[in-house]
Amino acid sequence: MGRFLIGCMVIGFASLVAAGAAAIWSTGRNQEHIRAVNHTYEVELAISRAVVLIEQAESVRRGYIIAREQEYLDSYRTIAAQIPGALNKIDELTDDNPRERANLTRLRRLVAAIETRRDITNGLVEAGRIGDAIDAFTEETTARRMRGIRNLGKSMEREEQRLLTFRDAEQRASVRTFYMTIGVAGALLLFVAIASLLTIQRYTRDLATSRDALRDFAESLEELVDERTADLTRANEEIQRFAYIVSHDLRAPLVNVMGFTAELDASIGAITELIDRAEASAPTILTEEARTAARQEMPEAIRFIRTSTEKMERLINAILKLSREGRRVIVPERIDMTALVATIGATLQHLIDGNQTRLAIQVTLPEIVSDRLAIEQIFSNLIENAVKYLKPGSPGVIEIRGVRHGGRVTFEVSDNGRGIAPADHSRVFDLFRRAGNQDQPGEGIGLALVRALAYRLGGVIDVRSDLGKGATFRLSLPTTLSDAQGH
Repeated sequence: MGRFLIGCMVIGFASLVAAGAAAIWSTGRNQEHIRAVNHTYEVELAISRAVVLIEQAESVRRGYIIAREQEYLDSYRTIAAQIPGALNKIDELTDDNPRERANLTRLRRLVAAIETRRDITNGLVEAGRIGDAIDAFTEETTARRMRGIRNLGKSMEREEQRLLTFRDAEQRASVRTFYMTIGVAGALLLFVAIASLLTIQRYTRDLATSRDALRDFAESLEELVDERTADLTRANEEIQRFAYIVSHDLRAPLVNVMGFTAELDASIGAITELIDRAEASAPTILTEEARTAARQEMPEAIRFIRTSTEKMERLINAILKLSREGRRVIVPERIDMTALVATIGATLQHLIDGNQTRLAIQVTLPEIVSDRLAIEQIFSNLIENAVKYLKPGSPGVIEIRGVRHGGRVTFEVSDNGRGIAPADHSRVFDLFRRAGNQDQPGEGIGLALVRALAYRLGGVIDVRSDLGKGATFRLSLPTTLSDAQGH
């Protein structure tokens, strides 16, 4: 459909171009025809003027023979002087017409012959030989030559009329061609318009059908999503209950192990005291293995057991914390993010001052409607991690920014600390997974909790970082969290 509409547009554009070109061509032809018509009229006018001058000269000459007055002779000479210019004008105007030039050549010969005879008769009159002048006038063939001149003039005018008729025919043909081109272009434009209209109507119908089908699909998809969401919610609740039960049940044997470890530790003291008395009173009954076991191996084993149980207790507490957060009811409320982050910074001020760190908060962070406790936990973890993982011996800078775009807000927590390798960007959000140098206390639960809370609030979190170049955690949240989203 797109290609068809593009083709119609190309045809329509070509039709407009053709119509414009035809209009330009027709205008040029009209101008040429007007120039040709004007030229024809100029030639006819020049021919008529030349013939009139010749006849006037002949009439004045006759008057001079009869009246023998100087005024006639002066008039003759004035008129005769204009004849060469009139012939030259015809010559200039008919330069591109061989027929007219041939006629003009014959006309010049006739005019030259007449002028020769006129000079003879005028000379006889001036000499007083009036009879001889009259006889010469009577004998000459002036009348015949004048008829030839008139006939040549008419022939030249007919030639110009022939050219004018031919040019009129060409003009009519060019006008017909112009109208034909305009007609074809108009027909093509009409075809393009009708075809495009029909295509758009069909496309609109198809679009309406697709929209209806999409609406039906969206409704069914919404129902399916609701069902899947309910299933996931139930599965998530089951997982949370399972995690709570498992972690709760693990605590009972762990407490027993820790209690028996304490008893073993107390027993080690009594055994060590007994070994000391035996060594003082009867050293021969003691072996080196017994001394090593009582004084080194058993205390070391108990320390390993105690360290492992303490770590296990921390992990179980972490699982319980995640489980409780997942079961806690989310309560949306309007939060002044600038004040909240400033409060978090104040609670961590001792840690910030101890690491020579500067906390820079954007003057006005965007407000949101969300769960205050979850937001506090998210930003507390992010800011505390930024302080903990700064470069040793280098002043730290932590910047917190926020920007609103549409119905969401993006917060950024940036630092100039150690940074995170690109390969570890995803694993830092996994439970019990840590990246980089493990010189800071922790169980790898902070960022996992942050991501879980962000998901519950309808948001996402990611990180941009390189080793040695600091890190930027980007948290995207909805501007307004509904109760449905929170649950």
